[in-house]
This record gives sequence, structure tokens and C-alpha cells, in this order.
Amino acid sequence: EIARAIGLRVPELVYAKLDEAFGRTEPDEEIQDLLKASVGLNLALHYLSGAITFDPTVNKIDSLLASKIVWLDCLLTNMDRTARNTNMLIWHKELWLIDHGASLYFHHSWQNWQEQAKKPFVLVKDHVLLPEANDLQNVNNALKDILTPKLIGEILALIPDEWLDETIFATSDEQREAYAFFLNTRIANSEIFVTEAQNAREKLI
Repeated sequence: EIARAIGLRVPELVYAKLDEAFGRTEPDEEIQDLLKASVGLNLALHYLSGAITFDPTVNKIDSLLASKIVWLDCLLTNMDRTARNTNMLIWHKELWLIDHGASLYFHHSWQNWQEQAKKPFVLVKDHVLLPEANDLQNVNNALKDILTPKLIGEILALIPDEWLDETIFATSDEQREAYAFFLNTRIANSEIFVTEAQNAREKLI
């Protein structure tokens, strides 16, 4: 939803509840294990029928769009938008972003998470769109104005309580506040990750 708020195309997201009976007849044991682990409330993504994988050697995008996507991935510490796995699709001649599961990796352990908010995103050096992203400073100024603490709070309010169950937090609201702190701190100090991206880009071109 943060990507959508800054004008990037993301397939529609909906909640999908899987019954424990779903997939019981699935013959593949690995897939059946995944389905069993997915019982309950899930996040589903609209299927873009006929979409093709973005190929940087074939599909060219403008600097402004590339800069927005690089900025977003630096904000969210998304390590999974590389030439090997772009996680972008071309659908009806438009670029769509998918699969942000590798973002916010700090929350897998929550170790020193407050300090993580002000760290540069060094993995930006591997970002597939970094060579095209030569408008990062202008994008930074514009997107910071859009992503206000109020908007971040509204987006975080969409997360179901049952998904916010980290034991280090007393309540789901406390965990939401931690995400809000991380994102708002990162936005307020975005020059840190923008400078890192600009320096990494200079080494590439």
C-alpha cells in the first residue's frame, strides 16, 4: 500500500481465509505442507493474466519511475529486486510491482530494530533499476511529502491483529507502533539511504 500511495502500480490486495480442508487432496507433499501452514487469514494478490516478467535488457523505463522504485525499496529494505529476480511484471504495457516478502527484514529478529531505521540500504548496489535511477534527489523530496506519519498510520491500521503476534510486544498495537517508528524514522532520515543509492549508482555507470 505504500507503493500504491506514491503512484506505483501494485496488483489489488485482498484477504483470503483458507479452511484447513483446503488442499487436502494435493499430491505434492511440499505444496501440501505450504497449504497446511497457510490455514487462516492470508494476503492474496490479484492475478495479472497474460503478464510477462520484466526484463531490463528488453523493457526500458524512464528515470523518474526507476528512481521511485529504487527509493521505495531503500525505504522498505527490499533486497529482492535484482536482475536475477526482478519481481516486476509488464502487463498491458505497464510496469507492475509484485512480491515484497523480502522487505523489512529487520522484523525477522527485531534485534536492534531502532538502530536499523537509520542505516543505509547497502544492498541497493544490486538493484536492477539502479543504473536508470538518476532522479533520486527530486523523488526523495516529493515522496517524503506524501508519506506523512498520518498516512503511514492509516496503512498500518490495515494489518489484522492476528498477524501482529511477536512475543516481544505486549499488544498488536504496540507492534504497529514499532513499525510506525521504523518507517517514519526512515522517511525522516531518507538522505541516508538516498546518498547510499547515489554512491552505489556512481560506481556502476
